[in-house]
Amino acid sequence: MGRGRAKAKQTKVARELKYYTPDTDLSALEQELRAASQRSGSRDDASDDTEQDGYHYDDDQWAANDR
Repeated sequence: MGRGRAKAKQTKVARELKYYTPDTDLSALEQELRAASQRSGSRDDASDDTEQDGYHYDDDQWAANDR
């Protein structure tokens, strides 16, 4: 007994969460995405031939050794 109210409340909360649509600040989102793309752009330039673990791979050297 008593579980009916608890279950009804859980159902109500779940429904509110499912259909909740907060207002989105699109200008703030745009600024955040610009800042993220600028930061990732500077990292891409520094790591063209460098893997994430810090080793440098030279494709020409490997191709010359295969011949």
